[in-house]
This record gives sequence, C-alpha cells and structure tokens, in this order.
Amino acid sequence: MKNPEQKNVFISHYHGDEENIKKLKDLIGDKYDLHNYSVTSEKFNNAKDDDYIKSLLRPLIAKAGDFICLIGQHTHDSDWVNWEIEQAMKMGKNIVGVFCNGAADSDIPENLQKFASSIVGWRSDKIIDALNGVTSFENADGTQRISQSHRGVC
Repeated sequence: MKNPEQKNVFISHYHGDEENIKKLKDLIGDKYDLHNYSVTSEKFNNAKDDDYIKSLLRPLIAKAGDFICLIGQHTHDSDWVNWEIEQAMKMGKNIVGVFCNGAADSDIPENLQKFASSIVGWRSDKIIDALNGVTSFENADGTQRISQSHRGVC
C-alpha cells in the first residue's frame, strides 16, 4: 500500500468540535497525512490579548497550503473562526468548508459563506477533491448548493 502524501493544513474549528480533527485525519488518511497547524488543546496557549493571539495565528495560517474549516453546530458563533477564514482569504489559501456530522446549513460561518473555495459534506472523496482544487458547494445533506462565495469577484 502506498504511503499517504503529507498535506499541510490549518484546520479552523470551534473548540467543542476538536474531536472531529482526528476523525477528519482518519477519514482521508489513505490519501493524505494531514499536518495541522491550528491551535488545539494539545498545543494550547493561555494568551488573552487578541492582538498577540493574532500575531501567533497569522504565521500558522501562512505555513499551511490549504485551509479547512470544520462546520459544526456552533462554528458560526465563533469570532475567531471568522477571523481565521478572513486571514486565509487574504493569503490566497484554498478554503474548504467541511460539514461535521449533525451540522446544518445555518451553521456555516459568515466568512466561509463569503470566501470558501468549496463547502462539502463529510465524505472522503469530496474533501480530497476540494483539497485538490475541485470546486464544489454542497448543503449539509449532501445536495448541491448555489455558491454564495465572493472569491474571485472584482
């Protein structure tokens, strides 16, 4: 069996959805070994100053080749997730939204709605295609959605 290719990503997520990072790695592990640059409980920083935190996050987002946003039931409530998506857009990253099991269309963060390259369901083939630059926009139930992304609009 061929070893999976390493893929450097920043996985933006609501802290309560952190367990989905490992599940995502397992889901696409035959194709990609994800090296995640995002902050997790394993790499937690107790900093409280927003500007300082942003100064730590920007280079982590910059190191990643792709940006994945896990869409869970509370992701749309996170100011940090929206900020991270905006930074990824400014850096020209491929921004892939992935619905976690149980998430709804209303859970998509505002900036993901604006700047996503793709939004896909929890399916390895769709996630891998999106990471490879294949544009796809799906609803939480897997049906096709009309993109409302502003990427590439002048």
